[in-house]
Amino acid sequence: MHSALSINNGIAWKSFRKALFLACVGLPSPVLAQTVTPHPSRQPAGAHHPRTGTAASPHAQATVRASNTAESISVHSAHRSHGQISIVSADAIRAQIPGASPLKALNRLPGVMFNSTDAMGLDIWSLQLYMRGFDQTQIGMSLDGMPLGEMVYRNYNGLSIGQAISSQNIAQVVASPGAGSEATPSTNNLGGSITYVSRDPKEKAGAEVDQGFGSNSSFMTFVRVDSGRLNASGTRFFVSYARDDTKKWKGYGHQFSQQVNAKLVQPVGDNSRISLFYDYGHLQQDAYLDYSFDMLDHLGENMDYLVGGANAYKTAYLAAQGVYTVGQGKVSDAKDATYYSGISDIADYLGGLTVDLAMSRHIRWKSVIYGHGQDSDVTWGGDPYLPSPNTGAPLSQLVKRPSLQRYGINSFLQGTIGRHVATLGVWYENNHYISNEYAYNMPLLGDGVPSRYGPWGTPFAELWSQTYNTNTFTAYLQDDFRVLKNLTIHAGFKSLLSTTRVGNGVAVESFTGGAIASGVGLTTAEPFLPHVNISWRFLPRHELYFDFAKNAKSYAQSGYHLSASPFAVSQAAYNASVGSIRPETDLSYSVGYRYTSQLITASLSAYRVNFMNRLQQVSSGTITNPVTSVLNVGGVTMNGVDALASVSPIKGLMITNSLSYNHSTYDNNVSELGVSYATAGKQVVGYPRLLYKGSLSYRWGPFQANIDTTYTSARNFSYTGDMKVPSYWLTSLGAHYYLGDRIGLKNITFGFNVYNLTGVRYISTMGENGYPMSGDYQSFLIGTPRQYFGSIHLEY
Repeated sequence: MHSALSINNGIAWKSFRKALFLACVGLPSPVLAQTVTPHPSRQPAGAHHPRTGTAASPHAQATVRASNTAESISVHSAHRSHGQISIVSADAIRAQIPGASPLKALNRLPGVMFNSTDAMGLDIWSLQLYMRGFDQTQIGMSLDGMPLGEMVYRNYNGLSIGQAISSQNIAQVVASPGAGSEATPSTNNLGGSITYVSRDPKEKAGAEVDQGFGSNSSFMTFVRVDSGRLNASGTRFFVSYARDDTKKWKGYGHQFSQQVNAKLVQPVGDNSRISLFYDYGHLQQDAYLDYSFDMLDHLGENMDYLVGGANAYKTAYLAAQGVYTVGQGKVSDAKDATYYSGISDIADYLGGLTVDLAMSRHIRWKSVIYGHGQDSDVTWGGDPYLPSPNTGAPLSQLVKRPSLQRYGINSFLQGTIGRHVATLGVWYENNHYISNEYAYNMPLLGDGVPSRYGPWGTPFAELWSQTYNTNTFTAYLQDDFRVLKNLTIHAGFKSLLSTTRVGNGVAVESFTGGAIASGVGLTTAEPFLPHVNISWRFLPRHELYFDFAKNAKSYAQSGYHLSASPFAVSQAAYNASVGSIRPETDLSYSVGYRYTSQLITASLSAYRVNFMNRLQQVSSGTITNPVTSVLNVGGVTMNGVDALASVSPIKGLMITNSLSYNHSTYDNNVSELGVSYATAGKQVVGYPRLLYKGSLSYRWGPFQANIDTTYTSARNFSYTGDMKVPSYWLTSLGAHYYLGDRIGLKNITFGFNVYNLTGVRYISTMGENGYPMSGDYQSFLIGTPRQYFGSIHLEY
């Protein structure tokens, strides 16, 4: 497993081993907030908790804030009074490929599956995260108390963590599976929560640089400047710039992003402060072509969008006329295998003001006021089903141009009374989201080639458009009661009210097949969502816990046919389903046992989830204009076990193994358009039944190496299970050498990583265009082959 880039030789090995053992969900630290100090000259911001809240408090995701304490040396876990969490430190994120998505660090945790079609996890079209069977649309995510919404492509109520903050500016990531926390500012945390905490500006002025390079002409640069303390009150700030640019590993084009982060901290008195955070992110990415099994069997693994190839536009042009030169006409759906290009051009602006005040010795008040705007251009170049009327070309350029503006406040008041820590919190957000699609003319053959990033001229049609306005309010009350020194009970509940109204729905009905949902609205109202946790350390090295919660998810707000939203369908489909549509809810139970000693750390966690009113998007037709419906198809019953064991037989060597089993099946058969599908008892789509993860890490002086491997069992691609994605092993290697301080520079560190060491070919992301009820569909992506990366880190 990846660990810190540097280690102080004076650190006691026992403390190091304890912290490093805690690599997965379900492992408690002997000290609740235990950290291991890296090299003394390297002291970036880590986690700090106000005196009224410690690492054991259930609201820590809201109260945790950065300071100048040392960062943890690697991924480790701690146990809070309301359940288990897993903490990924900044050093663990840094030990990955430079600039890689912080979500990749979570992939080493039991029950977590992260997928992407590129080695660094930068391709937003292919980003996919599961945690104990729940995908990213069902996991609550936040950054410094600001909600990130559902981490999906064309995000309708937030943004991906990679677009919200540079990975080098993250102090830690806190993952809480299962019940999550009622304090999470989210309306979709059916399957837990993930909280990101940004690094603070440093007390001392300085700068740091990360430079990475690797396969496919990858070039990653990160520069950060810290002001240090500007006055006696402690005012300080940092500004950073990150730039990632890499060519695709197959096909033509690149994946480029740049990002500016800034943070200002103003201490107020001894235990209060005000801070400002700002993020600007812009990315331009050429996408990878979606695959079907038919394409994989007949065209191989290296097929991609045609752009950049010899006679690329001519090939797409002729295919739109039924003349196929790709694959010699072997695939049954040749038109959808011959798109010219696919592009994402997205800009985000995110800002937040945080006021964190100690009102008295026992009372703390914290509020975050935030705003977020996003503008996007998402294109499919060469739709062979829609000719260009003005030029006469047999294909056209489709461009989705969604935008969102959202504003909100997240606030809580916390008090400590004797053995009780009580918290009352509220969150409100208004989200205005516009989703649309335009059609542009493409040139006649011989009159040039179409522009990939625009401008495209004047659209000949607005194919469809929907405007969403959503108001969300949540409130929660919780109490942590330390009954005995070794027995803690957490009890709380959350109330949820979210109303979405869809207006201004327009459509070219010859394209959409009819009117789309418009002038409609739905409300999610759940006044009582309880959460109870009992934690009992019955012996010094032994712990038992029990956790129960009821969770709910508000209706998704995505545009026409983009997700399992009851609004993202035709007006007829909405009218037919609205009577049976209900908010998705679940009941989550978990019980666990942990053992921790100097040589061995082990855990065993069992969980059960009853998932009700599951909303399912059923897709068919073409990927540019699919026929979709959203149905309430009943429930899912999930039973699972996570087991982990870590051992350090000799100094410097650590071996970790984890095994996750998830039996998640549909409760009912599904009927659609008069056809009944035998889905009852079938494993859910997208998530494997078995995940094994092994890690071996060895440290010798300034040198450290690690090798990680993961086995992912077969996954159901269709709801009936008649189409499956095969199992695979994926292994990666990492090595780091800490050179130390030289020629006026500090903490010089060299890194080398190999992704997919054995060069296995595998299917990574699946279901990005939805899942079929039965049979084949163009909705999965090929995983990355072997890739090499090098890096250097230095500070001044």
